[in-house]
Amino acid sequence: MTASPPAPEAPAAAIEARGLTKRFGDRVALADVGFAAAPGELLAVIGPNGAGKTTLLSLLAGIREPDAGEIHLPRGEVGFVPQQAALYRRLTVAENLRLFARLERVDDVEGTVERMLGQTGLGERRDDQAGTLSGGNQQRINIAIGLLSSPAVLLLDEPSTGLDPRQRGRLWEFVLALAGRGTTVIFTTHDISEAERYAERVLVLADGQGLFDGTIGELHAAAPAGGAESSDFESAFVRFLAERGH
Repeated sequence: MTASPPAPEAPAAAIEARGLTKRFGDRVALADVGFAAAPGELLAVIGPNGAGKTTLLSLLAGIREPDAGEIHLPRGEVGFVPQQAALYRRLTVAENLRLFARLERVDDVEGTVERMLGQTGLGERRDDQAGTLSGGNQQRINIAIGLLSSPAVLLLDEPSTGLDPRQRGRLWEFVLALAGRGTTVIFTTHDISEAERYAERVLVLADGQGLFDGTIGELHAAAPAGGAESSDFESAFVRFLAERGH
């Protein structure tokens, strides 16, 4: 009898969180939240306002310390891109990248700046003041700053807020290319159709609790049945929350 070949091992997680809890006074912003994400995976964190989405990203980025729980990063560092552009509007694109590369203590500052200009497609705008660029291009600079240290995981907080449809399309084309090269991307969004279109998995938070971790199809299946007119993902998501009292 011929033995079956061993099953291939699943790749080690790029990031894993266990039992994350964060309180602000008497308010519990996160309560025992955990998940893992693989290299190159796109994970959307979705939920109502005040669910704890931004708090979760701030813990993963190391900006805040959890009151309980652990974060494991076996494959490298985390880059964080906040919702508001964290750049200097009066500096040029290249000057912004050069400044933040020095703050990050990157070994090869000029080489890293050139690499980021090429990766973001902003080479032709290198000498333009950041404040004169479109919202989409400013967000590209923001993401480039988050990528300066070549992180294994990139955290994006509402990355497409305020962008027009064409800018959003270009932004996500760039983000998908990053994931294709192995960067794990974790993003928050209030646009449920955006999560459905781009995420391989969704993590649902509400009132600081993790309610669901799985694929779009699995969340559809977990939602109560609705009429034919409410079969889209956003309707399923709303029904899922309502059934759980949110």
